[in-house]
Amino acid sequence: MDLGLTGRRALVTGGSKGIGFAVSAELLAEGASVAICARTPDEVKRAADELRSRRPDAEVVDLVADVTDAGQVETLVSDSAQRLGGLDILVNNAGGAHPGNFETLTDNDWRADRDVKLFSQIRCFRAALPYLRQSFAPRVVNINAVYGKQPDPAFFATTVIRAACLNLNKVLAQEFGSERILVNSVNIGFVDTPQWENIRRRRAPQSTKDEFFARLAEQEVPLRRFGQPDEVSGLVAFLAGSRASYITGAVIDVAGGMGKYV
Repeated sequence: MDLGLTGRRALVTGGSKGIGFAVSAELLAEGASVAICARTPDEVKRAADELRSRRPDAEVVDLVADVTDAGQVETLVSDSAQRLGGLDILVNNAGGAHPGNFETLTDNDWRADRDVKLFSQIRCFRAALPYLRQSFAPRVVNINAVYGKQPDPAFFATTVIRAACLNLNKVLAQEFGSERILVNSVNIGFVDTPQWENIRRRRAPQSTKDEFFARLAEQEVPLRRFGQPDEVSGLVAFLAGSRASYITGAVIDVAGGMGKYV
């Protein structure tokens, strides 16, 4: 299936590892050029070098940025657009793990979760909007979480903040649909990414990664396993492409059946 991504220009936040890296690789494989960002210079450079080795003919831009900083977001988006010659696709993938229940979460935990999830999407969309308006097929894909629709006290901050992200996704789709800017969300469940090691250390430091993953999947996931980043990236690429031209405001789960809602 030709997704119509040849020549398209994409910015993927949190693109140096996990889902962001898989999405960047998928977009490149479909013929897009990609800018990725992360907070750590060595990390984002390694990721970009790996992407270039896979597609030597493709344009890969690596930028250092902290998406919780409004000024850095402005620079990130403008530099991406300048180096790619414009911007057609924004993938808001940056996130972080702040597990804990109501009593254990501090104000700083709440602020950090809000900034890296909700406000990064707001700021990146705001900065990208002038460039998206110039695109013939603008797309925004927000990576969110099943917990935004399925409350879980063990992931209290994620539950609350991701619910706000899902409302943001819907209202952006409504406001900018008349301008042909399509905004959709991919809701993940348990996907094997580096942030889950942070969660394991906080929730079950005595368990190995495999033990922790197996126990969680057995309890929560009908498919009884964690997903892999490349099981998410295909849907993101589809939503970013021309075959998804009549989809906006959608929230699609990639979660192995996890999500006890209709």
